Amino acid sequence: MSLMIFRPIINLRRSLAAKLILTVGLTLLITISTWAYFNINYQENKLMQNIVAGTDRLTNTIKLGTHYAMMSNSRADINQIITNIGKQEEIETIRIFNKDGQIKYSNQPSEVDQITNIKAEACDICHKTDPPPSQLELTERIRIFDSSKGYRLLGIIGPICNEPGCATDNCHVHPQGKKILGALDVVISLADTDKEILTAGKGIIGLAAIVFLVTSTIIFLFVLRFVNQPIRKLIDGTRMIARGGDPGKVDVDQDDEMGQLATAINQMGMEIGEKQAELNKQKDEYQTLFEQVPCLITVQDKNFKLLRYNDEFAENFDPEWGDYCYHAYKGRNEKCVNCPVEKTFEDGQSHHGEESGLNKDGSEAHWIFRTTPIKNDQGEIIAAMEMSLNITQRKQLEKKLQKSEKKYHEIFNNMPNPVFVLDNDTLEIIDCNDSVPAVYGYTKDEVITKSFLYLFSEEERDRYAVLIKNSTMINQVKQLNHQRRPLTVNIRISPAEYPGKKVLLVTTSDITKRLETEQQLIQAGKMATVGEMATGIAHELNQPLSVIKTASSFFIQKINKREPIEDDILFKMLGKIDINVDRAAKIINHMRQFARKSDMDLEKVQLNEVLQNAFEIFSQQLKLRGIKVVWDIEKDLPRINADAGRLEQVFINLLLNARDAIEEKWGSREDGQMDKRIVLKTKFDRPFVVCKVCDTGKGVDRSIADKIFDPFFTTKEVGKGTGLGLSISYGIIKDCGGSIRVADHKPGGACFILKFAGSEKSHGK
Repeated sequence: MSLMIFRPIINLRRSLAAKLILTVGLTLLITISTWAYFNINYQENKLMQNIVAGTDRLTNTIKLGTHYAMMSNSRADINQIITNIGKQEEIETIRIFNKDGQIKYSNQPSEVDQITNIKAEACDICHKTDPPPSQLELTERIRIFDSSKGYRLLGIIGPICNEPGCATDNCHVHPQGKKILGALDVVISLADTDKEILTAGKGIIGLAAIVFLVTSTIIFLFVLRFVNQPIRKLIDGTRMIARGGDPGKVDVDQDDEMGQLATAINQMGMEIGEKQAELNKQKDEYQTLFEQVPCLITVQDKNFKLLRYNDEFAENFDPEWGDYCYHAYKGRNEKCVNCPVEKTFEDGQSHHGEESGLNKDGSEAHWIFRTTPIKNDQGEIIAAMEMSLNITQRKQLEKKLQKSEKKYHEIFNNMPNPVFVLDNDTLEIIDCNDSVPAVYGYTKDEVITKSFLYLFSEEERDRYAVLIKNSTMINQVKQLNHQRRPLTVNIRISPAEYPGKKVLLVTTSDITKRLETEQQLIQAGKMATVGEMATGIAHELNQPLSVIKTASSFFIQKINKREPIEDDILFKMLGKIDINVDRAAKIINHMRQFARKSDMDLEKVQLNEVLQNAFEIFSQQLKLRGIKVVWDIEKDLPRINADAGRLEQVFINLLLNARDAIEEKWGSREDGQMDKRIVLKTKFDRPFVVCKVCDTGKGVDRSIADKIFDPFFTTKEVGKGTGLGLSISYGIIKDCGGSIRVADHKPGGACFILKFAGSEKSHGK
């Protein structure tokens, strides 16, 4: 009984073929399993990478699309953009959080104004540290979680950074120290993606199983053929020799001891037996490979009639004997156009490509094929072999990816502002949206492959090449359109991922017409200011004219009396005339320059110099009105980026307002209790250059402090003010990157405080 139990083990130990099959089978199983595992992981990772990259592009596109609306505080436009994009089937939610974790915008209206716990999964990405980081890598902003409906969701959160426009805009101002204003959270469904991954995994596992089974079968047949059978043949041959029979059927072609023994036995047989055995071996090998290889194989004659086909072909198409390939493959009644088999018969060459057709169940299928000629001993082509590999699954994945790319391109092309995709290193234009031709006049074909720097003048290209690579926003940039005419734009730059490379997403906003309107408004304000200054200028010119008049009268009297004029007196009086003529000419030229229309030209200027130039126009009239000017100037201030002429306009407006406020409060009183003062103060309060223009006038009521910079708002009597001065001043200060506000002056009156970012240290005045 015990011997019967251990007999299979004993037989295994005695069987070389069994040992070889077991060893090779286990090795093959481990290899195929490993391949299937890594292939499934690769397909899953590749698909997720594409989904993540596409979602990130969608996030950047939403941020770009809502940027202008956010800067103008247009909630309706932001809601419209989020609602339209949120209608896409795969998008679950689109939320915009403010810095307090409150949902301000969402494609699900019920969520708006809800406060999110910072420990929630979307917020905890940034709030793991205190303070939250200002930048996160894409991998850090991703989260994958399960929905309440049982499928997975992919979320990408992106920070909304503070910018100069946000820090200076009066309607939704944010402190410059606040780097992050909020976050954009986009959540998409992974239900379809998970289905694709599952389907792909099943396909790979099925293919691996088929390969294992086919390969195992081939190995099994090989072992049986080249190990077990030779052994049996050797045994039978030796037994036949022992019985005196013909050992010609022994066929073993090996170099080991078994082969040597077979050679010795075959040498005793007939040569014809050896050749017949070799022929039989080759035939068996061919048949095994032909039937078991995991692809479609057919052999066709010149009329495209199927001579042979393997089991894989029979299972997929269920052909009939004598059928034609075009009928079996595609159900056609005539040969296909551009038939590769026909080409093989014509030129005797192999051909390859892709084919599409239907499976026997009616489903669409795709293959890659290769044809090979079969020749006889005379070199004539007697048949053609066609091998096809099913790639339907790969094609389906490609179509889904193309569909996804199409959606994102539709969003990209429907952006109202021009959007460029630039190479991160060379700034070459890789792609652009449909708004580019409308703004710049170039077609897409004309722009793509050109450098983005081509849109700038040659002398400025090097400077902007550095700025574009190192900035996120560049305001009031001069570019050239198709006719090489200038236009003024604001540029926003954002790094992004593009298939195969890192790129820059560049969005431009054409502000040419807006600047022209602002320029007209500023010029109107200048002319209004000139009108208000007319009386003061008359006083300023009266002093040098009085000196000249006195001197001329003195000379006339001397000449009429024929009295000589002493040289020292003549020299002294002519010197005074020369000085006062120069002063009058300087005042007139200054006024002409002030009234001239000019474009905004930012340069590094010394604030004290601009303030002094503005004061010189009013020095005499302020003195005549009894207004004392107190200077508190810090020397060696850092220079600021500004337009000196327009900044002077700001100070002139402030001095005029201070003069009028003092006059309105004190009138013509002459008692010793009057305090008619204008205080001009500058200092460097790192990192800002601060200027204060204060007066002891009637002050600004707190109830109107918020309206004082609005266009056409004035507290002056009818006919004495346009309401444009402070509004224009506010715009000029903002264009120079500064800020202006009004505060109470402690002795009484108002104090206007201006702040600018210092750029470099000045030396001297």
